[in-house]
Amino acid sequence: MNDFWAAVKEAGLTPEIREGLRKRYRMRGQKALDAVESGRVEKYNDFFVVKGRNEDYIVEDDFCTCKDFTYRGRCCWHILAVQIAALTGQYTPKDAWYLDTLGQNRWT
Repeated sequence: MNDFWAAVKEAGLTPEIREGLRKRYRMRGQKALDAVESGRVEKYNDFFVVKGRNEDYIVEDDFCTCKDFTYRGRCCWHILAVQIAALTGQYTPKDAWYLDTLGQNRWT
């Protein structure tokens, strides 16, 4: 873990850390902060899930199901949001398997 992410883990989302995220990741950093602060990061038993404007995105390690990640193959704001949430504990825990929730309400 590099020094920046170690500082996030140790200090949390201080004004300096927030500014560092914006400088380092620009709009992606801001979107990640917004997602964390608005409670849109959930931790299921199998994956982290970030709720976007139109759909949910599964994040596992350095992989995301969003189009930005698929096309660029690099870090998207969903991955940043999960990294921030995991280090600061700012996520909603879900005692369920996300893959099991996908089919719910489909047949009703």
